[in-house]
Amino acid sequence: MVPNNDPQQNLSQAHPLTASDQPGVIIAAFGKRYDVELADGRLISCVTRGKKTDLACGDRVEIKLTSGNEGVVEKMLPRNSLLYRSNEYRKKYLAANVTQVVIVLAAVPSFYEDLLNRCLIAAEAAGIRALILLNKSDLPETPAARAKLEQYEALGYKVQQLSALANADQLRPLLHGHTSVLVGQSGMGKSTLVNTLLPGLNIRTREVSAVLDSGKHTTTSARLYHLDANSHLIDSPGLQEFGLNHLSTDQLELAFPEFRPLLGKCRFNNCRHLVEPDCALLNAVASGKISEIRMQAYHKLRLELS
Repeated sequence: MVPNNDPQQNLSQAHPLTASDQPGVIIAAFGKRYDVELADGRLISCVTRGKKTDLACGDRVEIKLTSGNEGVVEKMLPRNSLLYRSNEYRKKYLAANVTQVVIVLAAVPSFYEDLLNRCLIAAEAAGIRALILLNKSDLPETPAARAKLEQYEALGYKVQQLSALANADQLRPLLHGHTSVLVGQSGMGKSTLVNTLLPGLNIRTREVSAVLDSGKHTTTSARLYHLDANSHLIDSPGLQEFGLNHLSTDQLELAFPEFRPLLGKCRFNNCRHLVEPDCALLNAVASGKISEIRMQAYHKLRLELS
């Protein structure tokens, strides 16, 4: 895995810990306002000092109470990981301090394989384990969707198939001991999955549009839930795109596990793996050792980064 080198560790460090400062975890982010859970279980609605908004669900912080249920974030503690997406203009933080990314897919609405690859690349670049979850296993279209995922299983990614409404408990052992974030398109069943794992939450779910072959957004902001004392789950809004403009070309190459043994073996030291002769990666595609779909994903991202 490629270590996370996120530079956004810039909340003010000018406020030393005092008796009035309280440690907590951000369990929800709403633009410039954050819900922080304190060690005693209290939820405090917080803002940051100035215009700083580089916080994410899952961040560990220290806050100063300004009233019984409101406060100000004084300090962000160092992160172990950060999952985020970016375009040429801005970054969008999904979750911090997670140990597992659960990419939720389904046969209906059909999933975008390009989005799957981008989620996997983001997880690899951040040094976070990835789990591919194929939901709605009872649908007749599921076997064809499962067949598409065999190439990712061959790369070493765990693929779990289940139905959130019938056997969601099969996922519990894979979530145990992790702070996991659910990512995926709208309509894949993320909210239904959380509702099943945590009865009583009653997170709103919406129907799938058969005409548009897409889901409708129900989760509008990331939120952290506790499965048990050592297992936590972050539900994130549905994705339609996943920009990776924050990656360098070297980071992009290393985020493909199947590329790593071949890097440095091309004829040219500065090979871009696009059209160059005697490129080790292109030769591996021609021989069937690397998937054309994965190579196309690399080419698309390489051109975006350039």
